[in-house]
Parts: sequence; structure tokens; C-alpha cells
Amino acid sequence: MAVLDTQPEPVRRDARWRERRINETTVPIQHPSRRVEPSADARAEPQVEARAESEEMSLVELHQSIASLLASRGEWRQAYEHLRHALDLATAELPPQVPEQFRQEVARLRREHAEAREQSIRDALTASYNRRYLDQRLLEVDEPYGEFAVALVDLDLFKRVNDTFGHLVGDRVLRQVVELLQVGLPEGGFCARYGGEEFVLMLPGLEAAAAWAVAEAARARVEQFPWSSIVRGLRVTVSIGVAHESGTSGVTSPEQQLRLADGLLYTAKHSGRNSVAYRVGGQVRLSGAAGRRSRRG
Repeated sequence: MAVLDTQPEPVRRDARWRERRINETTVPIQHPSRRVEPSADARAEPQVEARAESEEMSLVELHQSIASLLASRGEWRQAYEHLRHALDLATAELPPQVPEQFRQEVARLRREHAEAREQSIRDALTASYNRRYLDQRLLEVDEPYGEFAVALVDLDLFKRVNDTFGHLVGDRVLRQVVELLQVGLPEGGFCARYGGEEFVLMLPGLEAAAAWAVAEAARARVEQFPWSSIVRGLRVTVSIGVAHESGTSGVTSPEQQLRLADGLLYTAKHSGRNSVAYRVGGQVRLSGAAGRRSRRG
């Protein structure tokens, strides 16, 4: 049994005495000095929280669940008290019934825990995922799991939008662009704000041609959106660099993948903007406005 060493000495002695009375494993509580932030990935639900949903959970297990949730929020003394109650109940002769108020408390704590975790991985302005979430997900693809692409998206001349129409309009533009970028993403794909007016699209499980098509469709949606409905004279376009990884090209580092996308974005920008740049073999190709200009030339 893990006992919090932040409690006063009499409490620690009491906990050690209770530990001798029961030889069961209870929920381990993390020491505050070694606290790890809750995972940004909402998929990593603690197993004990999942068990809290079971109607067959005993009152002992319910106290342990509450203790785990409280500990994840740094409320160490309250967590310790629930562990003490769990020990008392475990040594009782008759198993007590689970009060409905405790079930409701677990449900409330789980909701608050999930909401706090979700807020920690979302960009406050655009509601897209933030850089923290992006960095964590990039680590997950450090070991290749098949084909995937990284698209780096940048709004063209966005400073001019802010200078001409004001920052409130600029904020509306960013939110609307995110909505347009998130359309048609593959399963497991997502949009994250990389910084300022730059966004990253993670596109797992797509062949190269499909990844380029997704990026080009996103570029076209932004170009064709009726921006004048927000303010007269407003026009917004994006440039995109797409780096594709097949698992056989030797590019395994997510950071390297992102740098490749950044280099292709630079090419799209300097080719006239409002374009998608990608590489076929050793040759850079362009779609969008730059692609139309090159075909006319």
C-alpha cells in the first residue's frame, strides 16, 4: 500500500497500523514532489476510472476510485482520507452498501477530470489542439506505424488582415480557418495550432497522393469561403507544405518530418502563395494557384 508521506507523524503511524491489519493492495498515490501532469491524451483513461462506472463496484473500490481522482488533482489529504475509509471498510465483517451520493461524487470528479484534461490540450482561441498535444502525438509516431503525412499550413499575409480589419476580425478568421481545415481529415487525423497563424495537420494512414489531395482540398475550401460575409473586402488564402512518410524512405523522426513540411511550405510561399507544395521522388510539385500559373507558363 502506498501511503502519503506528507501527512503528520501520528497519521503515518495510524496508516502503518492499518496496513498490518489488511494485506490488500489499494490505489497507489503519487508523492507530490514527484507529481506528473495528467496525460494530455484523452484516450489514456485510468483503469480505476473505468471501473468506477460498474454498478457492481464495492464501497471499498469506490473509495479507492475517489482517492485516485483526487490524487490526480493534487488533493492529497482528501485522497488519503478516502484510502483510510477503504481500509476500514475492507476489515469490516459485513460489506456495506454503496451510497448513491458516492457514486455521484465519482461521476462528478470524473467529469471535472476529463474537462480539465481536455482544456489542457486545446488552443483557447481556435479550439483546435495545441502545441502540447501536437508534441505528445508526434512522439507516438517516433516509431513508424505505416504511412502518414504532416501538413504545415500558414495563412497568407495574415498580418495584413490584422492591420486592415483589426484583431477581432483576425481572431474570427483563425477560428473559421480551423473549421475548414478539420473537414475531411482521415481517422486518427487532427488539426493543431503550431503557433500564431500556423497550423499542423496530422494525416495518418494515407498514401502520398491521398495526403496531397486532402491538403489541396483544405486549401481550396479556404480560398472559396465567402470571407466578405465577415467583412467586405476580406480575402484569405493559405499555403501548405506536405511531407509524406511511407516507412521505407528512412525518415523516422517526427521533428525531421516537420522540418521537411516547413521547407515545402517555404517553397509554396515563394511560389506565389495560395499553394500546396509536396515532393514526388526528388522533385517538388505544386498545386493551387502556383500550379495553375506553372501550367499556363
